[in-house]
Amino acid sequence: MNLIESFVKQTEVAYDWTNRLISSIPYEKWDDIPEVIESSVSWQAGHLIVSVYYHSIMVISGHQMDILQKIPLKKYDELYTAAPPKNAVGKVDLKELQSQLVAMQNKSIDIIKSLSVEDLDLELEPTPIPHPIARTKFDALDWNIKHTMWHCGQLGILKRIHGERYDFGLRRAN
Repeated sequence: MNLIESFVKQTEVAYDWTNRLISSIPYEKWDDIPEVIESSVSWQAGHLIVSVYYHSIMVISGHQMDILQKIPLKKYDELYTAAPPKNAVGKVDLKELQSQLVAMQNKSIDIIKSLSVEDLDLELEPTPIPHPIARTKFDALDWNIKHTMWHCGQLGILKRIHGERYDFGLRRAN
């Protein structure tokens, strides 16, 4: 397995875990903001849309007009980057948000698959805001996986707060 195949596999796994956790929480709980975490499922999903675009698409291949025409990234950046989760409550259709997250993830995977191993050593595409972690495309894709899994942990906490632990298939039958 080469580095591109490894990035594709790891990214797909991170996205799959994210989507399984998100899908396991009913929409009526998506905008709940428990004090202990001060976040919500809807904010997490919106934040991941913005971050996946930035970390694994924009700095890798530049802006993608097909995505920008379908997903209101400027609005989402305002709601889901630095703004508190309470500012986003009721502002978007939750089913559409979930669908847009999957579309963004699919575009991300397509971009990664289009790279060569040599591309990973290249500097990032120029952006108005320098990447806080990465200097190369390798660094950005590596960070995207880590960042996605960080938010998976937060989604797991939200799942637990909303009444149950997520069963990853690790429980033993009694």
